Amino acid sequence: MYVPTRMFFTRGVGKHREKLSSFEMALRAAGIAHFNLVRVSSIFPPGCKIVQRDAGLKLLKAGQILHVVLAEAATNEPRRLLASSIGVAIPRDPDQFGYLSEFHGFGVTDQKAGDYAEDLAAEMFATVMGLEFNAEKSWDERREIWKISDIFLKTRNVTQSALGDKNALWTTTIAAAVLIP
Repeated sequence: MYVPTRMFFTRGVGKHREKLSSFEMALRAAGIAHFNLVRVSSIFPPGCKIVQRDAGLKLLKAGQILHVVLAEAATNEPRRLLASSIGVAIPRDPDQFGYLSEFHGFGVTDQKAGDYAEDLAAEMFATVMGLEFNAEKSWDERREIWKISDIFLKTRNVTQSALGDKNALWTTTIAAAVLIP
């Protein structure tokens, strides 16, 4: 049975006249272009430890198949703001799974994209645990509910934003959670 024991976050921006090459450049900037990436859904494995990107990369070999939760946004519109973000909701109990979320959008800052991704991960976890989740309440009000229910230890995100290239080159942002066996 394959259950990742470690994970790291990474992000990058790429620009190129071709969209696919722009994506490749973003993967290079994130340090994960030399792996075979398989996109997976959004479960943070029980007992998984988050490590620094450099430490995680040292455990891997070029060509290795890696499972990733990947957010990606691309544009060739000059000066268009784009963002990609991965949020995670990690439960206090290390034997409990958590949630990862992906956000990819336009016209939002790093802060808004990151907050949204964290909020989405927390919402997905709360609803699977049968907790009432009211999206109309402020972030602080929802955080207080989670604190009272003694479920969450933390939420966090990794976010990459960029402005579309002024010369209309494709600009791609990525954010990723890389799962390590």
